[in-house]
Amino acid sequence: MKDNNWKDRLSVVYSTNPDYQYQQKEEAEKETLPTQKQTLIVAIEKKNRGGKTVTLVKGFIGREDDLADLGKKLKTKCGVGGSVKDSEIIIQGDFKIRMADLLKEWGYRVKISG
Repeated sequence: MKDNNWKDRLSVVYSTNPDYQYQQKEEAEKETLPTQKQTLIVAIEKKNRGGKTVTLVKGFIGREDDLADLGKKLKTKCGVGGSVKDSEIIIQGDFKIRMADLLKEWGYRVKISG
């Protein structure tokens, strides 16, 4: 199926070449930095969550798949649920100290916020 979204071509000048293919910029996914060079921020948040506490891990630089794998490992080690959204790992509950210890054990540099 041909992708023919006119909104993607708003800034394109008309071409008379019938074989012309519109080229769209694709964002290159960042390469994942080694764990020793990553500085992750671990924080607790209650706002806009119905009074429930969640632990956030921010600052990961790399591919979304690697972030999802790290989130899965953290959820498994803490034995709770969570998700990965907007380049953040969200873990249900107050696990700030435990997550910081786990991340340090795996070779990450950790800053505890809040």
